[in-house]
Amino acid sequence: MRIVYAGTPDFAIPALERLIKSKQEVVAVVTQPDRPAGRGRKLKQSPVKQLALKHQIPVLQPEKMRKPPFVEALRPYAPDLIIVAAYGKILPKEILELPRIGCINIHASLLPRYRGAAPINWAIINGERTTGVTLMKMEETLDTGEILLSESVNILEDDDTFSVGNVLSVIGADLLMRLLEDVERTGELKGTRQDDSLATYAPRLKKEGGLIDWSQGFEQVLCRIRGLSPEPGAYTHLGEKTIKVLRAEPLFAEGKAYTDLLKKKEFVPGSVDKLLKRMGPVVRAKDGPIVLTLVQPPGKRAMSGVDFINGGYVKVGDRFE
Repeated sequence: MRIVYAGTPDFAIPALERLIKSKQEVVAVVTQPDRPAGRGRKLKQSPVKQLALKHQIPVLQPEKMRKPPFVEALRPYAPDLIIVAAYGKILPKEILELPRIGCINIHASLLPRYRGAAPINWAIINGERTTGVTLMKMEETLDTGEILLSESVNILEDDDTFSVGNVLSVIGADLLMRLLEDVERTGELKGTRQDDSLATYAPRLKKEGGLIDWSQGFEQVLCRIRGLSPEPGAYTHLGEKTIKVLRAEPLFAEGKAYTDLLKKKEFVPGSVDKLLKRMGPVVRAKDGPIVLTLVQPPGKRAMSGVDFINGGYVKVGDRFE
């Protein structure tokens, strides 16, 4: 089958790699335009574009999907299927109607839960214990199409968006290969309708959503940190400095000093109660202390909680706000 593949970040790589190695014909790749990145603000190609160019696959990078010139540029490729994985833009009706068989989306949640742009982030932020990946037949409305295949996975206590995304991207690629075998045999996409009454949403993340609220319980704080790590990153304020918190863990230790700290009832949320020289600063949440084990001060590279202490960035009695 002739396939146009639309994707942008690393999540979209495993499925594209499997397609390239398969008997299917990837006739073109659609990805986001090159964007400035890094301190030098040099234009950076998306991971999907880099892989496509490596295999000499034509690459299309429209700024806007809805403009007629792009639809006409895509039409000569005469795709049987368009497959989408974390492309980053909604496909308009003109493109959805272009392929002979239809359009498939590899979505990183168990639909109808977590429809939207950031399903992995929100599943972790909300403390979910399971998530998954769904192959869906695309339609005009956001993530509402028929479910073609799905598979669930557990979210582990030390998982973040990077680790969960890696697992789901590989599962999504496996499901896609299974689905394409069925499509070749039947010539159509057969799925089941979603139950819209069970739908939840995962909107695009905004910067202000990364601000840590230390008055929440420690589990809520940890879930927000993990759900925003490594990008866009949870953050907190220490004086005039904005500190990105990339990794943290609850304080579980033995000894009277730690027991007293856990039992301490009078404290201010966000206060630094102790400096653990082998781990990092201990910060109070509503119902327990948290150790910051990987942080990033402004203008610096990410550093361990130990280096954060040794660098003189924080002391007992400081307060994160």
